[in-house]
Amino acid sequence: MRLVKGIGQFWYDFIVGDDWKIAAAVVTALAVGAVIAAGTTADASWLPPLVGALVVLTFTVSLVVDVRR
Repeated sequence: MRLVKGIGQFWYDFIVGDDWKIAAAVVTALAVGAVIAAGTTADASWLPPLVGALVVLTFTVSLVVDVRR
């Protein structure tokens, strides 16, 4: 059981790190991209740059909010 708990703690620390808000913003941006991809039936070659820009934007906004305090 300690092994499972240790693996869970590692992945939590690896993914979330020091700030859960940045991780939540990035996951939200990826989820929005997944919803758009699931609803798109045409050529979605524009989607990866859009999701990439959305991830960068949400990361930047989260970082600016934390730095301003």
